[in-house]
Amino acid sequence: MGEVIRPDWPAPPWVNSLMTTRSGGVSEGPYSSFNLGDHVGDDPAAVAENRARLRAYAPAQACWLKQVHGASVVEADTVSGVPEADAAMTRKPGAACAVLTADCLPVLFCDRRGTVVAAAHAGWRGLAGGVLEAAVAAMAVPASEVMAWMGAAIGPQAFEVGEDVRQAFVRQHPETAAAFAPRDQKWLADIYRLARIRLAQAGINAVYGGGFCTWSESQRFFSFRRDGHTGRMASLIWIDKGQASPAKRINPDPN
Repeated sequence: MGEVIRPDWPAPPWVNSLMTTRSGGVSEGPYSSFNLGDHVGDDPAAVAENRARLRAYAPAQACWLKQVHGASVVEADTVSGVPEADAAMTRKPGAACAVLTADCLPVLFCDRRGTVVAAAHAGWRGLAGGVLEAAVAAMAVPASEVMAWMGAAIGPQAFEVGEDVRQAFVRQHPETAAAFAPRDQKWLADIYRLARIRLAQAGINAVYGGGFCTWSESQRFFSFRRDGHTGRMASLIWIDKGQASPAKRINPDPN
């Protein structure tokens, strides 16, 4: 069994979540070993075995996405096939929202009552394009009731971007200028800080996680910027299946 990261956040106990690392699978070469991406050139049989092994950690059925760095959100329990989207949400126990990353920022969401969960894939384009806000809007609960956990992404000492990327954020929220540090003719971007600012603007201040760096921890994480051809980690969140509804657990019928 490989290492998985369990979010340290005050989600209700029937809300389960995790992020995989690169250990624990059967893939070889640059995909070694727990690659869960089926679009990166890895042996399809190895990916299938890795996804089968994932069920030991996440018994819920995952809704995989064709991620396009946009802001579309799907409902994980109603779609079929592999929808083109960068976020998923669900209220149905037993359905898992899942996103794949290898430097981009995965963000998991749930409400304090544990009635709805979501997962978003936020590269800089999706983050600037509002994918986090779209995921929260799809949850259809007050923002004050939503908490977020940020998984492993490229760290601020390694995420070099151009002025166009900086302007994509600063034009919308001037305060995001503080998330960019100059280096030579470019900028080092803090994707965690950018996400926190945008979440705060959306009314979400209960934000946890962050502080990882996929680029610098080569034994633990895949990194597209570091390696080019590489695998993908998965971040998943789901509500336990086969139990009473979250609302009933919180507000039992007094009769």
